[in-house]
Amino acid sequence: MNDSPGWASPGSAPSDGKEKAIPRPSDPQDGSGPTGQWSPEQPPPGQWSPPSNPGGGPGTRPPAPGWGGGPQRQGWAGPPPAAKPGVIPLRPLSLGEILDGSVSALRAHWRTALGFSLTVSVVTQIAVILMQRYLLPEPTSIDPNATGTEALRQTADSARSTLLSLAPVSLLSMIATLFTASVVTVIISRSVLGRPTTLADSWAEARPRVLPLLGLTVLVAVIMASIMAVGIGPGLLLGSEAGAALAFLGFAAACVVMLWLNVSFALAAPALMLERQSIVAALRRSAKLVRGAWWRTFGILALTYLLTFLLTFLVSIPFGIIAVIADGTEVSDLFGGTAPSVGWPFLIVTGIGEVIVSTLIYPFVAGVMALLYVDQRIRREALDLDLARAAGLPGYGDNTPRS
Repeated sequence: MNDSPGWASPGSAPSDGKEKAIPRPSDPQDGSGPTGQWSPEQPPPGQWSPPSNPGGGPGTRPPAPGWGGGPQRQGWAGPPPAAKPGVIPLRPLSLGEILDGSVSALRAHWRTALGFSLTVSVVTQIAVILMQRYLLPEPTSIDPNATGTEALRQTADSARSTLLSLAPVSLLSMIATLFTASVVTVIISRSVLGRPTTLADSWAEARPRVLPLLGLTVLVAVIMASIMAVGIGPGLLLGSEAGAALAFLGFAAACVVMLWLNVSFALAAPALMLERQSIVAALRRSAKLVRGAWWRTFGILALTYLLTFLLTFLVSIPFGIIAVIADGTEVSDLFGGTAPSVGWPFLIVTGIGEVIVSTLIYPFVAGVMALLYVDQRIRREALDLDLARAAGLPGYGDNTPRS
């Protein structure tokens, strides 16, 4: 952020391969004795004991708590609670705190976050409905009784038709996600510091980074498409049953590589937005932050997408049933080999369901990504101290040592 120095990328942090400073004993105040050594005069062993109460006469100071006379504490006192200027405590976060922090930030700024997400979702869904009605080709029918080469040809034709239909829709969804993520990332960064924000302020801060974020998204998509093409390309060129088996193996290998890269690059967007990194530098930054925590990052992302899938399922099913009834489409046609022809009622009702899902999912996922980025920087670079200073919390001056 422009006014939040805590988001700047550190010049030398633990994630850059630097070793943490090892605490050393302090020098004697009187200057005698070598540094970092015990005094040669030590008490005899076994002579340590709590100070006793010498008496109870007038003027006698009461014993200190915990040393025989005062109330006893059970064990050592725990560490003080972490500072919490905003939606999360400034310490390493648990899974529940990351998910709850995203929801809390959206609830605190619902007019800004959900209002912007709703507007983007409505515009996107109107464009998708018009494309589905007038521009996209009809799905290819598949004969369930086809075998051998004919079955492979029909499968290839169906896959090609599906890709042609999904490509424009996916592009619009990607742009909508990009705009929403840019604004929500700024909102989350303000919420962590406990600062209010408006849509105008958030958009003014996010707008200069939209084009780099678009370039980052396109670059990652090109990388993933290239990996998939390398994986299945040789098998598809053969065109025989052996080629199909090779294509399947290549597809499985490509999926593994794509999964690893997607998790490694998951924090690139927050790094690009908040640290003002370039596209390539943001990818490197993300890979550096995720290194050593890949499985934890994967688990958090998997649970996040599972929650979004369940929400999508719960909303889409009733809207899908209503759409079928309103359009007069037979349920058997939806599961038959022939692609059904749907009308305006079906597209409009399902579009309303998609708007509801997108309005909730886009900002939630963007919030989880931003807080996961904050958590990794707290764990690796003591970002909590920088954020506490940026939030103006007492006791976090410039001379506060990093943990």
